[in-house]
Amino acid sequence: MDFKSAADRAYANGAFIPGGDAFPARWSQEAASFVAAQGARARLGLPYGTGARQRFDLFLPETAPKGLLVFVHGGYWLATGRELWSHLAAGAVARGWACALPSYTLAPEARITTMTGEIRAAVGAASALVPGPLVVTGHSAGGHLAARMGCADGPAEVVRVVPVSPLADLAPLMETEMQATLHLDAAECAAESPARLALRAGVQAHVWVGGQERPAFLWQARTLSEEWSCPWTVAAGRHHFDVIDDFTDAHSPLMDTCLTGL
Repeated sequence: MDFKSAADRAYANGAFIPGGDAFPARWSQEAASFVAAQGARARLGLPYGTGARQRFDLFLPETAPKGLLVFVHGGYWLATGRELWSHLAAGAVARGWACALPSYTLAPEARITTMTGEIRAAVGAASALVPGPLVVTGHSAGGHLAARMGCADGPAEVVRVVPVSPLADLAPLMETEMQATLHLDAAECAAESPARLALRAGVQAHVWVGGQERPAFLWQARTLSEEWSCPWTVAAGRHHFDVIDDFTDAHSPLMDTCLTGL
């Protein structure tokens, strides 16, 4: 495998996952099947702003929700949308929680600072529809945005954040090819890296990462847990693409970490 730089190799995921190319098709099929099964309990395309991607899907349990879990998708702030990940609401819904999945404007149309603001607005709009505790989680770039919701400028209603495989310090990404699209600078890295920001008082945090992920992601996860003095879990045998599978299991350790005790 050829990479233009050591940083590109460090943050390449699919290239190091056997059968990695098959995952998007699987996710798409599972997401579509989950939405179809939800019927009227799936409220799709709800707006939180006027932008084309400023929409979220809300999945409701069969009874009054115990609270709201918001899942923020990944894709290095460059790709994918909420529709690919609908099935990841299954575990929360089965536990009697509502689950919202927002999309957000991607780079290069938006900077990461703008995306943080959009997710803040999405969380606020979704929480206005569902009373009770509010937990924010997300994966990869979505893990970064979930972590940002636990910082001082995040929504006051958030009581817990569970970043999964988060990009907690953005500076290393300035050395990758993605920088040509992300246009990160030192000021934005300082302002938007959760590992450089304090966890807001009263917010619980738990960082999650797969044991078979790239060393850079293990470093990112540990760095955030150390800076925030919060627990972190290394999920044995999980890589960057299957570490999220446990969101579909109501009784998985990951779902327990997100929702137990609230």
